[in-house]
Amino acid sequence: MVFNRPRRKILLASSYHRTLTSTTGPVRAEGRVVSIGKRVAFAEGRITDAAGQLYASATSTLLVFDRKT
Repeated sequence: MVFNRPRRKILLASSYHRTLTSTTGPVRAEGRVVSIGKRVAFAEGRITDAAGQLYASATSTLLVFDRKT
């Protein structure tokens, strides 16, 4: 999904579940838009290792508005 409308962050909440170290190995960061309404969007993200262990997660609420021309 392409999300090219201007937006402002209303709320950002991050949680750190495990410590990343030099022995952790490769990690993967994934983010997704959960939903978009006319004025508000919700998104979430997570960082996992190759085994699927969760290291961090976050959620965000964003104010969406039309681009000025």
